[in-house]
Amino acid sequence: MPLTSQHMPDIANDSTPERLRPLSWVGMSGIDLPCTLLLPGALPQQVLCKASLHVDIAKEDQRGIHMSRLYLELQHAFKERLLCVESLNKLLDACLGHHAGISQNASLELAFDLPLKRSALLSANSGWHAYPVRIHAQLTPEGSRLELSAAVKYSSTCPCSSALSRQLLEQAFQSAFAGQTAVDPEAVGQWLQENGSLATPHSQRSTAQVRVLLADNSQSLPLETLIDQIEGAVQTAVQTAVKREDEQAFAELNGRNQMFCEDAARRTAHALDQESQWQDFWVRIEHHESLHAHDATAVAVKGTPNGYSPLLQR
Repeated sequence: MPLTSQHMPDIANDSTPERLRPLSWVGMSGIDLPCTLLLPGALPQQVLCKASLHVDIAKEDQRGIHMSRLYLELQHAFKERLLCVESLNKLLDACLGHHAGISQNASLELAFDLPLKRSALLSANSGWHAYPVRIHAQLTPEGSRLELSAAVKYSSTCPCSSALSRQLLEQAFQSAFAGQTAVDPEAVGQWLQENGSLATPHSQRSTAQVRVLLADNSQSLPLETLIDQIEGAVQTAVQTAVKREDEQAFAELNGRNQMFCEDAARRTAHALDQESQWQDFWVRIEHHESLHAHDATAVAVKGTPNGYSPLLQR
């Protein structure tokens, strides 16, 4: 007859650690977990998450935790329930219930790609874009804490490079039409068609990484709102379906929104500042430069007392 769990050794519970010390977090990372996500104003959609679930060990003579209980609780948490604020809190509360007398804090992070349909700038086309996002929920004796993070790709044209390019264009124009007291508009137009790109500013794909702390009374996971705010701030989000008219419109957007990384950080921070549901925020801008072999970066925080630190890693 096979042994039941009651007759098997439980070393994590029945032995003491070599060194007495509490531990901040113990658990599992990188667990595959399908979830059904409900975003405000949208239909439920399936996403495949990488989950990380942890509790602390507050009792210094406790050797380990009940790993299998965490894993099974996670598997059951979203099997029949939507991924939402309520289900996140219920999961963390259940994890602490399994570790009564051992743990005081529980933490869950879900990382996945959020697919959103995006319309073309001018044509009647559209396409899907997957945004890397994270949901981080914590339950402590002080209460619950919920964070969202997203990474948004966009295009940035260098203002300095644009000014230098325009200077070369101006010099070439002055040379081509030197000594003429009047110029024919058609001749100027033809000259610009042939020479307008004799120098072009450098542009690059860029990334805005943003983390926000939700207000205490939040009942939703406004990931799409966060992404829309970032894209609205930088104005030049990468596109999906692109016809020639869309590409021309994108070039115009880049011309109107030339940005150093400092400009993009200030724009994004200003947009987030206008949203009351973000209790705190952290912004990291990366311009993956085409001129240099390194990135240009900038960081901004809301400045909340005891809030996010500029030194926070991505």
